[in-house]
Amino acid sequence: MGSDPDCPIAAPAVSDDTAIDLQLAYESAGIQEMLDQLDRELIGLRPVKARIREIAALLVVDRARHQVGLETTPPSLHMSFTGRPGTGKTTVAARMSKILHGLGYVRKGHVVTATRDDLVGQYIGHTAPKTREMLKKAMGGVLFIDEAYYLYRPENERDYGAEAIEILLQVMESNRDDLVVIFAGYKERMDVFYQSNPGLSSRVANHIDFPDYSAAELLTIAQLILAAENYRFSEEAAAAFADYIQRRMQLPFFANARSIRNAIDRARMRQANRLFTRMGTPLTKLDLMTIEADDITASRVFAGEVEGLDPARPLT
Repeated sequence: MGSDPDCPIAAPAVSDDTAIDLQLAYESAGIQEMLDQLDRELIGLRPVKARIREIAALLVVDRARHQVGLETTPPSLHMSFTGRPGTGKTTVAARMSKILHGLGYVRKGHVVTATRDDLVGQYIGHTAPKTREMLKKAMGGVLFIDEAYYLYRPENERDYGAEAIEILLQVMESNRDDLVVIFAGYKERMDVFYQSNPGLSSRVANHIDFPDYSAAELLTIAQLILAAENYRFSEEAAAAFADYIQRRMQLPFFANARSIRNAIDRARMRQANRLFTRMGTPLTKLDLMTIEADDITASRVFAGEVEGLDPARPLT
């Protein structure tokens, strides 16, 4: 008796006691390597890393269930990252995309970052093609929308942000098997953003809050940044930078690790200028590597200046 090409062939039955090796699935997807990389890249953030591990575990088990014929609705993977600037949201989005790709939930595993300006047009008929173009670029990976609350501006009747949100909602649902959208921004503003659109809130299942770094963690981050660039603090400079961190954290526009990196860039410039004034004097390799206390304390932070009073003079 010949086979009927129009008749689907049933998947072979899998007995209830079939052994499933979750460790093999976990390792073959390279998840531990990605999580280890996340640990190396980001200091602290224990609750964030714990949540990423939980999501990874869910995906490994979901794939194992699929392999033995336990069909379920794919888990909703759209996410919300809340926290202040410089807390690692973009880095975690990149690692999350690689995990999703390793497990076969997205085809490419890349991240496309967008803001309101990338999605919302200024006149009728402009928003839809802009939004769809960004979605097309992100398909097969992650669309990371930074400061997402700017999409919603109810005070402006002629604002087209709502149109962009509606398109996002449609694609988030229809392409949930090949696109993950991550909305990011300050927690308080994001809470208002989700309250403004119940449809959006219901589609974002994973909410991860990124805490600010402690002063000790910021000092460790500074030392890692220096080591990666073949620099080091002198003992006095390390103490001065610890003082700098305490002062900078109390001032406006503090951006966690981002502010620390900016401060180190400025310290490197001061070190270079200091060494340049010694032209003609032999220098050692250690001289070229070492940031001294004066390179730190020359910062205007120690004079108590507040950033933003003069836009031409960034506070470092």
